[in-house]
Amino acid sequence: MNTLLSALATAGPLAAGWSVHTLWLRRSLRSARRDPLTGLRTRDGFTRRASTLLKDPRAVVVLADVDRFKQINDTHGHAAGDALLRATADRLAHYVGRAGVAGRLGGDEFAAVVLDDHGTASDLLAVLHGVLARPADGLDPAVHTTVSLGWVRAADHPGEDLSGLLRRADEAMYAAKQGRAGVRRAGLGRLLATWSGRRAGRRGTAAAPRAVA
Repeated sequence: MNTLLSALATAGPLAAGWSVHTLWLRRSLRSARRDPLTGLRTRDGFTRRASTLLKDPRAVVVLADVDRFKQINDTHGHAAGDALLRATADRLAHYVGRAGVAGRLGGDEFAAVVLDDHGTASDLLAVLHGVLARPADGLDPAVHTTVSLGWVRAADHPGEDLSGLLRRADEAMYAAKQGRAGVRRAGLGRLLATWSGRRAGRRGTAAAPRAVA
């Protein structure tokens, strides 16, 4: 009996210590999947959640890129640029809501997956484009720019994974940026395609071939 009591007494602190360690690991993992500047999910965290949402036929994939971001940084400083990114992230997260997911893929590029319950994604993204163009609260009104949006409906490309849908949304976003259209849906109109579906200047892309229908 004494041996059993001694073993239990020894195991108690170890079990408590392991529980604390497990909680710490979970918190660290959650932190690693959150962008420290904007609070949005990082690419890894976004991919995990987005891949689950894509099982829903209502899913829409959106890619957003801040226009003239380097110019903002060069003219107004990195603090202003960071504030602009935070404002963009907050507004995108509000648009997405709890049913969807938004993430910062890196730099001034953001992505989202939303569930389009009423088939009104085009109208809602047009509204979002206007919201994202508003000056950030607390900043000089001169510190503002637009955000180009490209989007694709997952149901239009059955069986295509998140990576492929993001490439399509990226092509649409780049076409919107080049044409100053604000928002463009993938597969509609003439898109400036790049080798591997990413716009020129991205890692892993080659020179763009001719435009495709």
